[in-house]
Amino acid sequence: MIPVWIDCDTGVDDAAALLLAHQLKELEIVGISTVAGNVRLEKTCENTRKVCTLAGCNYPVYRGADRPLLRPYKDAALFHGADGLGGAAIMEAAYAAESLPAWDAIYRAAQAHPGELELVAVGPMTNIAIALLKYPTLSKLLKRVLIMGGAAVGGNCTPCAEFNIYTDPEAAQQLFRSGVPIVMCGLDVTLKAYITPQEIDALLSRGGEVAKFFAESTKNSLRLSLEHGLPGVCMHDSCPLLYLTHPQLFCGEEAGVFVETQAHLTLGKTVTDLYSDHQFAEKNALVLLDIDREKFLEVFTRAIAAYG
Repeated sequence: MIPVWIDCDTGVDDAAALLLAHQLKELEIVGISTVAGNVRLEKTCENTRKVCTLAGCNYPVYRGADRPLLRPYKDAALFHGADGLGGAAIMEAAYAAESLPAWDAIYRAAQAHPGELELVAVGPMTNIAIALLKYPTLSKLLKRVLIMGGAAVGGNCTPCAEFNIYTDPEAAQQLFRSGVPIVMCGLDVTLKAYITPQEIDALLSRGGEVAKFFAESTKNSLRLSLEHGLPGVCMHDSCPLLYLTHPQLFCGEEAGVFVETQAHLTLGKTVTDLYSDHQFAEKNALVLLDIDREKFLEVFTRAIAAYG
């Protein structure tokens, strides 16, 4: 069993990733923390517990930061809906959030699993940065941090920045400078982890309430994705979780990665030395660049359909 902590800002693809993670039997989910990102903190915390209730589990959920470290908060409600779940019907959460702040809970979990805990961050990295700043020994206790964030090429929030990094670039830079081994699942790979309308229909024919929720929650984001020329809706946040259990589905390269925090046009860009003659002094991340989409789709749809 792989001890895993999930830090999320539960919107549409976070919800799908949580549903996937619960079905990946190799994972021992020791806790989940929430952060302001796709929607405000109270919504991300509530959504996380609602999705866990839907999945039939009650992993402890902790509240984290309600805003970026230094910058004004801006949500992604246009894509995820005002409630963060695309307006899909979902049962109320069957349990309450924990009282301990997210950064303290992360540190305690790392102490309980020294050198073994895999921290998966699929929202802005504010909670992670606070934990690293408050607990200087945390970087030595974590095995890895696997993020959904950034891009070696391109962006989705600006021409060169991805949403999770752009929302709190200072927090992301704190992580990349921390010395913790990082697996970066940026847009280079996550845009290839999509599911088409036809594949969603096929999943609906196999699954029950969870498949129905998935289809309803992704309806708006699927429409926007198709309007932007994508073949389907991307399951961005499922990628780092799936890498833990199925690394053979991915290809990547070691690289130096740092975050632009000072500029205007390039704010939030994950600057890598992958395609440069000049190299950084250190390789601090494995940057994933490709995925076997057919096998990804097989694992993902099997997990969602397994709820019945």
